[in-house]
Amino acid sequence: MSSLTTTITVKTSRKEELVDITREVSSFVGKSGADKGALYVYIPHTTAAVTINENADPDVRRDIIKGLSLIVPEDVPYDHAEGNSPAHIKSSLMGFSCTVFIDGGRLVLGTWQGIYFCEFDGPRTRKVHMKIIEG
Repeated sequence: MSSLTTTITVKTSRKEELVDITREVSSFVGKSGADKGALYVYIPHTTAAVTINENADPDVRRDIIKGLSLIVPEDVPYDHAEGNSPAHIKSSLMGFSCTVFIDGGRLVLGTWQGIYFCEFDGPRTRKVHMKIIEG
């Protein structure tokens, strides 16, 4: 069993946005030569996250951001001095990693699924770490 790793950079342009990184992730898997295994995607930031969700309708991305803003409002007297507590909470709710199976050298995603980098404290330049475990 072997493993392959890479890191990509994601530049965000808004305070909150979901950036489709499916193409970059798929490219890494294709170039890796891995036929079967698992891909781990990890976000090394405390105000960003990763998720898998629908990639056919861009309204879904906007609705996720709207829904999270209802769950984690900005106008609460948070104690964190930097003023970005909502971003920390949202990233914890969404999660810092995801796993996708690889079969036949391709990601095993559902018909409508894509992989999204979730920005909650932008705009920023961020990192996304990926690791394939073959097997």
